[in-house]
Amino acid sequence: MEPVAEGLWSIVRPLRFLGLETGTRMTVARLATGGLFVHSPVGLDPALRAAVDARGPVAVIVAPSRFHHLSVGEWRAIYPNALCCCCPGLEAKRPDIAWDRVLGDTPEPEWRADLDQVFFAARSLENEVVFFHRASRTIVLADAIFNFATHPSALTRLVGWLLGGSAPGATWLERLVIRDRAGARAQIDRMLAWNADRIVCAHGDVIATGGIGVLRRAYAWL
Repeated sequence: MEPVAEGLWSIVRPLRFLGLETGTRMTVARLATGGLFVHSPVGLDPALRAAVDARGPVAVIVAPSRFHHLSVGEWRAIYPNALCCCCPGLEAKRPDIAWDRVLGDTPEPEWRADLDQVFFAARSLENEVVFFHRASRTIVLADAIFNFATHPSALTRLVGWLLGGSAPGATWLERLVIRDRAGARAQIDRMLAWNADRIVCAHGDVIATGGIGVLRRAYAWL
């Protein structure tokens, strides 16, 4: 587990999407209660389980996007007492998982003291819930921002460039899938109000500083 900030860690794993190596990242935040908030969980091998358990009890497991759920069932089985939450729509896509809550715009009581959130409903393909770790001024997200510009795979960098991703941000595909631009603008404005410095994205390197500028440029077309 790589330290991102005080009480915030991430781990990167290989992942192919439609044949393209995109990689994926899980992020773990320690809550004020001492419990761990696990965002976009990856496969749980013995080494990772030991590393997680050494940092505290798993209190919350979150599938933040309709595309970030593959390992949730495994975590649910290992940590049955953890609160298991998903973005809207995922409960219908994965009825095999016993979800405790479907998330929205309002932080749940279990993490309200540490994290804020926005339901990025205008990106209805993913229905992502984006989080903000206040103490470190870090946005934690899955698909709202990509960072393929420095990806180790030359093919992935090329595809990112063809999709308009020569720098960290969104791609031109967002212009096709986002139909409610007014709603999207309002949701992005709420994220910009966080005044984040860092962005931890699931696909690509962490954006260590200047995150608010990256987010603003990515959705300036709205």
